[in-house]
Amino acid sequence: MGIKMNTNYNKSQLKVLDPKSAKLVRELYSQNIKFFGLKEILKITGLTTTSAHKLISRMIHRGVLNRLKSGFYNLVPFELGEERFYFGNPYIIAREFVKKTAKKSASDDYYISHGSAMQIHQMVTQPQLIIYASVRNRILPQNIMGTDFHFVLCKKNHLFGYNNFWIEKSEKIFVSDIEKTILDGLKMPQYCGGIIEVAKAMWIKRNDLNIDKILNYARRLNVGAVYRRLGFLLEVFAINHRGVESLRKKISNTYQLLDPTLPKEGKHNSKWRLQINVSKDELTEITRT
Repeated sequence: MGIKMNTNYNKSQLKVLDPKSAKLVRELYSQNIKFFGLKEILKITGLTTTSAHKLISRMIHRGVLNRLKSGFYNLVPFELGEERFYFGNPYIIAREFVKKTAKKSASDDYYISHGSAMQIHQMVTQPQLIIYASVRNRILPQNIMGTDFHFVLCKKNHLFGYNNFWIEKSEKIFVSDIEKTILDGLKMPQYCGGIIEVAKAMWIKRNDLNIDKILNYARRLNVGAVYRRLGFLLEVFAINHRGVESLRKKISNTYQLLDPTLPKEGKHNSKWRLQINVSKDELTEITRT
């Protein structure tokens, strides 16, 4: 006998669970599995692949289950009533997509980063529309139910400087801390909206910024462009520290752009070996906000 829920779908169709669907839903909830694929469905139901695909199609049609991407599903909470689609928290989706897609040995080697981490830490002045996560294994960009996800390939020895963060009452994700978020932005400003947005983030968090930590992180990254941009911005913001000068000893004689997302133009700063392709007014304006 099927289990009938008392919520209507499109005024005429009830959310009805046949025994196999009910068993799947019950087991997913009991195991706290919110995102899953065919592998989990087969294990719980004991169905053949063909029968499992039929079950999936039936549950999607009844508004019980969402297909986020091919082979990647979540349940529509019953308490949503007539709603047929449930997206959920995009940061949790990013976490689960990495677990599903990455090699088993690297499934936990990720963290929410760049513009997304800036938003979580309230370091932005405008909303970030793309979800960014740094990962160890290459994962192609995804569009999941209208939201863009970009997975930034990261060397294993650069996967540091992140912590567990409660994104919901019962859900944690890995997010870069303030210092690593800034350095990731200095390394790849294109994933934060450009160097101006990274500079704004640095200024917003200037009173919380641990200079010893960010300098140690910079040395661990050991990226010339990061040394240059970090030293330059610390100087612009008059954030003095005995260790800043040590950054200069690590840069070569070649010049790099302050903002690689902008044209190659502007004056050259010989101290930090940077071509300053962002107007001075834009940089000084940050300190007035």
